Amino acid sequence: MKNNPPKPLSLFEQFRQKIEAMPKLQTEESLTLRILVQGLVIIGIIATDVAAQTQMSLWAIPLSIAGSTWSWYRRKHRNITVKFFLAIAMLGVLFFFLINLAQSLNDSRLALGGLLVQLQVLHSFDLPRRKDLGYSMVIGLILLGVAGTISQTLAFAPWLLLFLGLAIPTLILDYRSRLGLEAIDSSLNLPFRSPRASNSVITYSPFSLKKLGLIIGLTLVLGLTIFMLMPRFPGYQLQTFPVSSPLDADSQKFNGQNNGIINPGYTNKEQGKNSGGQGTSPTEGEGKLDNNYYYGFNTKINQNLRGNMTPKIVMRVRSQAPGFWKALSFDHYTGQGWEISNDQDLNMIQRDPWSYKFFLSSPATRMKTKQVIQSYTAVTDLPNVIPSLSIPNSLYFPAKEIGIDQRGNLRSPVGLIEGLTYTVISEVPYRDRTILRTSPYEYPEKIIKNYLQIPPEIEEKVRQKTLELLAKSPNPINSTYEAALFLTQTVKQQYQIKPDLPFFDENEDLVTAFLFKHEGGYPDHFSTVLTMMLRSIGIPARLTVGFGQGKFNPFTGFYVVKNTDAYGLTEVYFTKFGWYSFDPIPGHELIPPSLEEEQTFGVLKQFWNWIASWLPSPVSSFFNIIWTQIIGGFINILVWLWRFISGSLIGVFVGLFLGVGLGLLGWLGWGQLSKLGYYRRLAKLPPIVRLYQEMLELLKSKGYPKHPAQTPLEYVEVSYQQHPQEQAAIIEELSQAYVSWRYGENSQNFDYLQQQFKALVKSLKGRKSDE
Repeated sequence: MKNNPPKPLSLFEQFRQKIEAMPKLQTEESLTLRILVQGLVIIGIIATDVAAQTQMSLWAIPLSIAGSTWSWYRRKHRNITVKFFLAIAMLGVLFFFLINLAQSLNDSRLALGGLLVQLQVLHSFDLPRRKDLGYSMVIGLILLGVAGTISQTLAFAPWLLLFLGLAIPTLILDYRSRLGLEAIDSSLNLPFRSPRASNSVITYSPFSLKKLGLIIGLTLVLGLTIFMLMPRFPGYQLQTFPVSSPLDADSQKFNGQNNGIINPGYTNKEQGKNSGGQGTSPTEGEGKLDNNYYYGFNTKINQNLRGNMTPKIVMRVRSQAPGFWKALSFDHYTGQGWEISNDQDLNMIQRDPWSYKFFLSSPATRMKTKQVIQSYTAVTDLPNVIPSLSIPNSLYFPAKEIGIDQRGNLRSPVGLIEGLTYTVISEVPYRDRTILRTSPYEYPEKIIKNYLQIPPEIEEKVRQKTLELLAKSPNPINSTYEAALFLTQTVKQQYQIKPDLPFFDENEDLVTAFLFKHEGGYPDHFSTVLTMMLRSIGIPARLTVGFGQGKFNPFTGFYVVKNTDAYGLTEVYFTKFGWYSFDPIPGHELIPPSLEEEQTFGVLKQFWNWIASWLPSPVSSFFNIIWTQIIGGFINILVWLWRFISGSLIGVFVGLFLGVGLGLLGWLGWGQLSKLGYYRRLAKLPPIVRLYQEMLELLKSKGYPKHPAQTPLEYVEVSYQQHPQEQAAIIEELSQAYVSWRYGENSQNFDYLQQQFKALVKSLKGRKSDE
């Protein structure tokens, strides 16, 4: 009977046989390592959740734990079907990630964090090898990094410390696995016998609390030291800036009823025109200051209010330079406050249809400017004014249009809701005192019309008081800038803040009451008085309100701004150069912080200020001199050098040349220092020991090092195989002399041994030349 040929296998059967023929994976058997890796992943997910204020951990953590548990019990199986479905699921995750990315092009960090979390959940169902666990460790680390970039507070810092505490023992177990050492998951103790006592047993644990605590402590100290010394070079490397999700579609545009400013701190008597609020502050007459909202954010402000705000955080700002976050400028003085003329006359600006960018006007100044990027996040609901550094050039805002009035004030269609984020690019002018002195006294007609207004009944009285103060200047005042600066200093020093100031009468003027009756007033009254004094002598000025820079948090990089940081200051117009701020409020700097306050080593300076506060005054003064003169000069040189290197192509080449040169000098210097240290150590040794060590160093330099585990005589045996008979005999003679002196305490002929060593040196040199 004829044998039938075997039936050919189908493609599926061939594929299955190939899979079964493949060698089995080398699985990771350490349950402890798996648990620690899962802990790192969980910490990364929670930290991202905390930083982004999302709820990913509610579903991701239990699923990830379930997947890791399933992987442990199925680690020795091929799990082909599961891998197939996981691959399909990952493609689905990628698809949804691309959709989310398209919807959040303004800030893709959260979308990336969500993608990593989803991939980790799927990945947790297939963790047979140590390499697979390594991927999970990396994902946990990346998630922690994403949390660090998203977080605006230190809320994720405890999770960072916890991650560090788990990461170190995880890396220890991972390294043991790489070395192929047997995993110990029960006691985690490695017993071995002491070489000195045959019956004693010493146990070693990679999880020794003492050693782990020491390593974690050293890591924290080193990390904080590097963080403190690291320079903060400002600059966004990307051109997509943080912006929150778009506002409600119905509130992205202005209409006839919302062109004004909505400040919830004012009462609702003027509902529909100015305030629209439910607060305690009236827009006219006596009243109580609202506890939560600064009264200055309105089209009409009342400075006959009394009381104080309850401090609370309202904004967080990340900026390349500190400054006064300007919100509104006022032109018309009412006698007891200010108002914006033609407040409904807004220029509506539409944003770019492909992005969140609004193009604003370019700065009208001849002064040199610098681009400063700021990102603002509202922590609580705020009025619909948009704070920014002067002069805003571009705005990234989550609305279809914004309004800008004739004074450059920016308005949103609705209030800045909690969580809203926007970014401003400002062309901030430098403040060059020498150049500003040259500003002419002639002013454009528009400036004269809007910013020299003063009530006729007080004009002459205020002018006479202003001239009287200017006459006290020890130096002649011959420029607008010097007049404004001297008046600011004089008002700050000569008048006092009056926390118990009584209400003004119905027809009483704030400025005259401040100057001639109370000799002081509330903080914002100082700026109003200075503004009117400057106007009285023909210098255009206006009142501008906004937020002070707030308190800088060096760990997050954000300025934390409170409602109590809001105040008003005076802006003075300089022909050809624009508006510049002066702050007459006692306790404030004469000039608000700006580009000049940018500190590359600001964290280090803050740390020094904290240390100096604990030192006696003479000691701190001495170290302050060292800091400002020596360390400060060195830091300035480093900053200048970095700006030169990073500022042009020539600077890059010069930087490379300097880097190579300094590296070469450092290498040569380190070599010389090492030799010097070696010879100093030799000089402290006994003559025989020194001679033996010199021989070992000589042989090592020739390529014949002595292994630390070798005894001197074992090294001699090897030397007979590596060297000629004559050289090996000298090596043996010197080694025998060393052993005899060291362990037998026998005296040696040092002069003879030294001659033998010189003969060995000469012989090795001759051998090298022959080769």
